[in-house]
Amino acid sequence: MRITKYASFLLVFLLVTSCATLFKGATDPINFGSNPVGAEVYVDGKLMGKTPLNLELTSKKTYAIDFKFEGQTKTVNLTNKVGAGWIILDVVCGLIPIIVDAATGSWYMLSPKNLNVDFKSPGTFEPSPCPL
Repeated sequence: MRITKYASFLLVFLLVTSCATLFKGATDPINFGSNPVGAEVYVDGKLMGKTPLNLELTSKKTYAIDFKFEGQTKTVNLTNKVGAGWIILDVVCGLIPIIVDAATGSWYMLSPKNLNVDFKSPGTFEPSPCPL
């Protein structure tokens, strides 16, 4: 009897909790690097630190990232996309998980995960490939 009670509670909990919110969360880790190290990293105009730098950013938003080093500035946009797998899992679990993941933005993923800028070579910024 006790096992059935716990199993029922677990089933209800999983059905009212969204998959992405439960397993992923509403932030993504982003790694910032530069050559040479020590470039200032600005996220949407706010100084966040110097490279190398690791930040947890809200995956629901997009960001303008500025790297500044010795008078040079290189800019890249950090974009987000919806993870199709999270949507499929939410649909299987019902309407409530869809609403929760949509509201929290947990089903979004930021891309790219690693931003590296080379100030020693001329040209445009090329983000490192996404490991997904």
